[in-house]
Amino acid sequence: MKFAISYSTPFHGTDPDRLITFARHAERCGFEGLYLQDHIVLYPGASYGAGELPPTLPYFDPLDCLSFVAAATQRLLLGTGVLLLPYRHPVVLAKRLATIDVLSGGRMRLLTVGLGALPGEAQAVGVDFRTRGRRADEAIDVLRLLWSGGPEGVGYHGEFYDFDNLCSYPKPLGVTELPIHVGGSSRAAARRAGLRGNGYFAGGRLDEAEREVQIELAREAAAEAGRDPAALEYTRWGSADPTVGEVRQLEEHGVTRIVVNLSGATAAEQHDKMSLFAERFDLTSD
Repeated sequence: MKFAISYSTPFHGTDPDRLITFARHAERCGFEGLYLQDHIVLYPGASYGAGELPPTLPYFDPLDCLSFVAAATQRLLLGTGVLLLPYRHPVVLAKRLATIDVLSGGRMRLLTVGLGALPGEAQAVGVDFRTRGRRADEAIDVLRLLWSGGPEGVGYHGEFYDFDNLCSYPKPLGVTELPIHVGGSSRAAARRAGLRGNGYFAGGRLDEAEREVQIELAREAAAEAGRDPAALEYTRWGSADPTVGEVRQLEEHGVTRIVVNLSGATAAEQHDKMSLFAERFDLTSD
């Protein structure tokens, strides 16, 4: 089992020193990676899941933030949970992600993409909310095409993206393509993960029965597409205080990675919680 940790600027604040000390402590504790959340804009009345989102929540741009973290760490993998893919042009995104990967020494490897659930956010960036699933499918294909393409250039002709003879450099460090995980809480997201993703990051508000249905859907979709279902990673949100038995049970259900959110009124309190978590699961020995 792998353990990663999430940092939420809406709740932990935007102090850059706190972010960096958090990331460095997570690295020392042995966590695999750090995840950042994503919202481009909010607005009064925006709501989903747990309820209304205060429009003043300060979401950092996750990729800029991860670049900042990468410069202050050595081993911590960089993740998004989730990057709102339909709202970013994949030609620009391919360059940004490859750049972060190269500058970080090959650590932009926990990219997780999703669709977004706020119609006003889609409207703000000129995207028809109803098309975001199809846009995401094309964007995943375009990212991989640009990363793997050579000096002769590549072309793509889809519903939303259309180009010929493009070359995107630099390439990701030492690999043909960066892994792309798909996150979400719907069966459509699970199928997308099976058809196109390197893994599925299930939403945190699903009950256990629905989680089982969705990961099986992802694996079935992978098999139908001629992909190896066993190669599909399965990431889940985890509690801040799980028992060893609970983690073993998740592992038996095929979970690859647990992402935790360890809150605290102060940075010192967060660090203490990280240390205790790492000690319980002996993370520094990995």
